Amino acid sequence: MKVIAFVGPSGTGKSYRSVMVSQNHGADAIIDDGLLISHGKVIAGTSAKKEDTKIASVKHALFMRSYQVGDIRRALKRYNIQCLMILGTSDEMAQKIARNLGVGEIEEYIRIEDVATKEEMNMALRMRRVEGKHVIPVPTFEIKKEFSGYFLHPLRRFQKNLDTEVTSGAADKSIVRPTFSYLGDYIISDNVINEIAIHEAMKIKNLEKVQNINLRKTGHGVHIDMTVTVTYGCDIFDVCRQVQTAVRENVEKYTSVNARRVNVLVKNLVR
Repeated sequence: MKVIAFVGPSGTGKSYRSVMVSQNHGADAIIDDGLLISHGKVIAGTSAKKEDTKIASVKHALFMRSYQVGDIRRALKRYNIQCLMILGTSDEMAQKIARNLGVGEIEEYIRIEDVATKEEMNMALRMRRVEGKHVIPVPTFEIKKEFSGYFLHPLRRFQKNLDTEVTSGAADKSIVRPTFSYLGDYIISDNVINEIAIHEAMKIKNLEKVQNINLRKTGHGVHIDMTVTVTYGCDIFDVCRQVQTAVRENVEKYTSVNARRVNVLVKNLVR
């Protein structure tokens, strides 16, 4: 297996450009922040961006835990990866990742300066330092369940001056704001989610009242159970479907918490 490295200071846009660079250099898989990514899919690993501290995130990204190494090595073999590109903030970091994973010596180094202008790198740095935003080079559905409460929004490449325009799934990326980028804890209370759910449900025609609402949290998001009253003679199924859609979409929009299920129980009818 050939191993190459894509190197540049933290926050200068390596993840954003990693798909383009890997395609141009024949790499069929990428190592980025604890993840093994191939053809727009996470095939092994977990994101270092979910760690609680910057130090823990760095250790995670360097694959310093034995279970991480085993997971990656099995996936490399299972998917028959022929060329692996490792992202690192320095040559030494890329080399350490390669050693920890036992994938051999790095044969080629690509620099961020080779594929991005100084202005583009400065723009990426501002996004990282001021807004705390990080790019993960996979579509949002690949990581969404793992980033409930972290996920911000999808990002598609359309700027030709930053990257080659592509329309396949490989163009999709996701922006997250990790826990360690905050100056303190980031907490959304259950009451906030409940109030958003009730507010959005009450916008639906023929829904008369939300009688009760319960919130159940899971590792990947929340389950919302609603008991409601609707207008007699309406299409009950259609009203419930509209409530489910409105609640799910807006809870995720306003809180970044995944609404895994929205269950609606119609208990009363009113004329």
